[in-house]
Amino acid sequence: MPIANTQSIATNETGGTLPTAKWQLRTGRVLTALSVLFLLLDAAGKFMKPIQVVQAFERLGLPVTLCPTVGVLLTLCTLLYAIPRTAVLGAVLLTGYLGGAVAIHMRAGSTTFETVFPVILGVLTWAGIYLRECRLRRVFPMR
Repeated sequence: MPIANTQSIATNETGGTLPTAKWQLRTGRVLTALSVLFLLLDAAGKFMKPIQVVQAFERLGLPVTLCPTVGVLLTLCTLLYAIPRTAVLGAVLLTGYLGGAVAIHMRAGSTTFETVFPVILGVLTWAGIYLRECRLRRVFPMR
């Protein structure tokens, strides 16, 4: 008995497929790569603890001893996002992580840029996966 193909194909309202154009795939991959590189660089900073990270943790009211824990969480979420089979789960987890960053920056009275930057990064993260994954475009169609 043959095993059924578990991959679904996105379809539009008339039943036709929603192909991923080359520009969408390329743009999505670039946005994903930029997001992953930035997030992994940020996670590396949590492990190396340069003076800027230590000062930021102190200014935000977080104990510096949490640096490695935050680094591990960020690394795991980013790796899940980077793996195509788990990319949507990774994007959801990164959304929660970045939302927490916004909340902490708001509570600490950080600058507007520091507060809004995690939102921008979250939008880029979702834009990357949205452009390269046709099934996600079926769930969240742009009309």
